[in-house]
Amino acid sequence: MKKTHLVRSLTLCGMAAAALAALPARAQTEIQWSHSMGGALGEWVNDLAKEFNASQKDYKVVPTYKGTYDESMTAAIAAFRAGNAPHILQVFEVGTATMMASKGAIVPVAKIMKDAGQKFDPKAYVPAVAGYYTAPSGEMLSFPFNSSTPVLHYNKDAFKAAGLDPESPPKTWPEVVLTAAKLKASGHQCPFSTSWGSWTQLESFSAWHNVEFATKRNGFGGMDTRLAFNTPLHVRHFENLSNMAKQGLFVYKGRGNKADAAFVSGECAMVTASSALYGSVKRNSKFTGGISTLPYYPDVPGAPQNTVIGGASLWVMSGKKPAEYKGVAQFFAFLSRPEVAAASHQRTGYLPVTLASFELTDKSGFYKQNAGTDISVTQMIRKTTDKSRGIRLGNFVQIRTILDEEMENIWSGKKTVKQGLDDAKKRGDEQLARFEKANSR
Repeated sequence: MKKTHLVRSLTLCGMAAAALAALPARAQTEIQWSHSMGGALGEWVNDLAKEFNASQKDYKVVPTYKGTYDESMTAAIAAFRAGNAPHILQVFEVGTATMMASKGAIVPVAKIMKDAGQKFDPKAYVPAVAGYYTAPSGEMLSFPFNSSTPVLHYNKDAFKAAGLDPESPPKTWPEVVLTAAKLKASGHQCPFSTSWGSWTQLESFSAWHNVEFATKRNGFGGMDTRLAFNTPLHVRHFENLSNMAKQGLFVYKGRGNKADAAFVSGECAMVTASSALYGSVKRNSKFTGGISTLPYYPDVPGAPQNTVIGGASLWVMSGKKPAEYKGVAQFFAFLSRPEVAAASHQRTGYLPVTLASFELTDKSGFYKQNAGTDISVTQMIRKTTDKSRGIRLGNFVQIRTILDEEMENIWSGKKTVKQGLDDAKKRGDEQLARFEKANSR
């Protein structure tokens, strides 16, 4: 080859190489994920996204905190109407019926996984969890991401100071009263409190005692369901709580999870709250925390039964590109890996997503090393009944607000227990009737 030809060839090769180098690398497909996890749980969500993003090169999950569950759901509905909804939306269990009724707004997770060719077996997930997010047709609608159930958290150091056995927490409501009295006598200003009043003291209370919270199998049997929590048992329970409040044994700290912070700080010695409070207690409290089952009344036949699901699931919004849905499916497959799901369960206190992650956690010795962390699981994997499978109501967000208002009327003495519960039922039933009318056309 002549020298000039060689130089020209080398020059062309160099130009080609330079041109290739100048081309941008194949862009990653971004998956937008709107969530409501703040603090330590927000760090967990960010870590999951980072771990997934580092495990492959095609997709980038971008988690964005959108405020409380109520706020993020409202924002997502507005974004959907504006045509810029996220790919993945975290919705608390209270919003499940609303999401199910949102025709055209969501794509079932079972379809997402199938279309992407991802292995997906609903039976691999914890039955009580998967069943809640499954349509009557048997199709799984959303991904069970952070499921929780209410438990009793208690301060072992406060128990010791009050002369109580830190390894023998109260199991029944009569025992809670006696324990709270001893804690108060030892100087504790907040012996007992509760987070998520409706969820812990009405919804799970009902399932735990195998009585209805609402008719039609708590809404699973149809939209013409009505509330049923003003029975003698419910009245008895709230009269007990009201009496505890008058004696300074129960201190109301506010709506939602307001009582969580009061417990973690050491101000309150016992609290009925989400099992997911475990992570914050372990990380931020200066005392040794303990976990026990949700209290029950021992004279009620069939109690305890099982508690109901809390937390949230991940819904896939419609109107996205096929390539983006493939990324969503790959991300869900990643979250379902036994080692990933087990690590999330152990870190947060949320229920294990799959049976395999529960077994992996058990074999690792985690439950033996961290007493009480299996309670949330054992409360949920019991055999359910028509009265305890879960609660799926339309306009449930609004109903919860009504229940908070009426419970506060009871705690403040503005209404008797019977009047407060009757009014809550009446106002709640109006919301159910409104939802039924709007979705039965």
